[in-house]
Amino acid sequence: MAQDYNSTVNLPKTEFPMRAALPKREPDMLKQWYDMDLYHEMLKRTEGRPVFDLHDGPPFSNGAIHMGTALNKCLKDFITRYKSMSGWQAIYYPGWDNHGMPIESAIIKEQKLNHKEMTTAEFRTACHEFALHYVNVQRDAFKRLGCLGEWDKPYFTMNPKFEAEEVKVFGEMYKKGYIYKGKKPVYWCPHDETALAEAEIEYAEDPCKSIYVKFKVKDDHGKLGKYCDLDKLYFIIWTTTTWTIPGNLAICLNADFDYVLAKAPNGEVYIVAKELMGRVAEMGGYESFEVLAEMKGSEFEFMTAQHPLIDRESVVILGDHVTLDAGTGCVHTAPGHGQEDYEICRKYDAEGKIHIGMTVPVDDHGLMNEEAGKYCGLTTDQANEAIFNDLQACGALYASEDIIHQYAHCWRCKSPILYRATDQWFCSVDAFKDQACAACDDVQWLPEWGHDRMIAMIRERADWCISRQRRWGLPIPVFYCSDCGKPVCTDDTIKAVSDIFREKGSNAWFEMDAAELLPEGFTCPHCGGTRGRRPVPRLVPVLPAHRRRHQGQGAVQDLPLPRLDRRRRGQGHAQEPRQRRGPRRPHRQIRRGPRPSLGLQRRLPRGYALLRRHLQAAQREIPQDPQHRALHSRQPPGLRPQQGHGARRPDARARPLGAQPPERACRALHQRL
Repeated sequence: MAQDYNSTVNLPKTEFPMRAALPKREPDMLKQWYDMDLYHEMLKRTEGRPVFDLHDGPPFSNGAIHMGTALNKCLKDFITRYKSMSGWQAIYYPGWDNHGMPIESAIIKEQKLNHKEMTTAEFRTACHEFALHYVNVQRDAFKRLGCLGEWDKPYFTMNPKFEAEEVKVFGEMYKKGYIYKGKKPVYWCPHDETALAEAEIEYAEDPCKSIYVKFKVKDDHGKLGKYCDLDKLYFIIWTTTTWTIPGNLAICLNADFDYVLAKAPNGEVYIVAKELMGRVAEMGGYESFEVLAEMKGSEFEFMTAQHPLIDRESVVILGDHVTLDAGTGCVHTAPGHGQEDYEICRKYDAEGKIHIGMTVPVDDHGLMNEEAGKYCGLTTDQANEAIFNDLQACGALYASEDIIHQYAHCWRCKSPILYRATDQWFCSVDAFKDQACAACDDVQWLPEWGHDRMIAMIRERADWCISRQRRWGLPIPVFYCSDCGKPVCTDDTIKAVSDIFREKGSNAWFEMDAAELLPEGFTCPHCGGTRGRRPVPRLVPVLPAHRRRHQGQGAVQDLPLPRLDRRRRGQGHAQEPRQRRGPRRPHRQIRRGPRPSLGLQRRLPRGYALLRRHLQAAQREIPQDPQHRALHSRQPPGLRPQQGHGARRPDARARPLGAQPPERACRALHQRL
């Protein structure tokens, strides 16, 4: 008979069970914490100590929590508990971002709302109720995770008092000249039909067809006719966005580069950068060119060339953004579709030497409009094919190549975005860059390189587009005079709107007449008129969208990033490929943020087994479509030629709103839970 050794071992007697059974025991533990008001008892115990306030960088209240928000809240709880045990009175103020496109997209998808048939007030009320519901859902989940804080006194961005204070802040910024309205190229999502900020953009590899196009020289100012026949002389431009060709108004050269008149075996003469002549010859199928003349780029200024598809001329201008990394040295310039294009053309218009203007041949829906001529009504994908065929037919297509480049997508719907000029409201970041950089010196950075990274990001930051073509958000509190049509935003109008929002909420902007919103005795500061009107609602995001990039992201990877700054690499629009609307595709290898040449890549590690088990106990019904966006684990090449990738994939069609995106590793993980 086997010996029973249990009776020979002397063990301590305890009431602890053999198994932890945390899923069953934790609810009772949490109930005990809240019954005894543990959080406020901790604050009483630490009263009189230095105060450490942690204000929540709020999550969107548009769904149940996911791995990213769970990790985010747990880390903040770690910090406040550590500070409390380290001699501080640690106070955690949770909050929620209740406005914006994420809530609109979620409610339309979940409740199948036909929002286009609802009035603005009805839709906003539905969004308010939806956002409040998920505030409670998320708050219960965070409390179930054991996170302590001021859960009974959180802040909501849709709170009328919060909205009233935002209006005051806007008024102060407007008075200081930080806010302005202008027509300039912005990121545009044709799927959601709204402008986007830089922080709402993510990049991914996208196949496209790059083209080399011939622009016949029309007026050489008497400088080139002695070298060759002008009927056979062409500028060659390069672009990856074929659909922007109808928007071409200029060709940009670099004043300091050497350009050549290169004669091909077929008798045609091409104007290209000297250093890129060999590459251009190779693309055209030639071994070499005969150089007829060599000139500096500055000598070509104000010459004109005939547009190959439209009856107008393109003027030759000079710009420092032209480089020799790729292309021809002659940059296709469409001021309605590129930031550098817009800036250089505006500079020439301001100097008065020549008027270039602007054309935007694409509408809000991503369709070519009347300014595109015969291509009106086509999508940008359809226009790519039609324009390519027409360039071939008229003999203006010099060469083409299938490549893969980094292209911008909407962070919310994952659709490719456009870069197009529209009337929007902007915040001039240049106005306070120096103050922002100085404020960084007063912050303790861990690790220390974070200081330099933040300074660099601020220095390179472009003006922030704050207007949105959405209905759920805070309206921009600017009126227009009915007599002179100029915008009106004064201390009196801001106070009147702020007081109304504090009492009735921001829905009052859509439910009341302009006369009821304006202060008593209103007069226009421009013309003295007494009547004002509200603008078409263009909604400003309640909080800076840049904080979305940091929620739900884990360990840092030391990965080198390709150069993707604002200085275009080569010609055309390949370096900043946000001007092309490509096919919708499975969204892999995502790079977040406006310009990731600064900082490091982030991803959420998959090894959080303990956190997953606790989340399983805390949240039984994890959404099938979690909002956490997994980031790629390796750095993709920025731009590389690849054969056979110019054609549209059969499975790459854009999906309708509400369709499930392709299977991803992060979703499979949640489904297993």
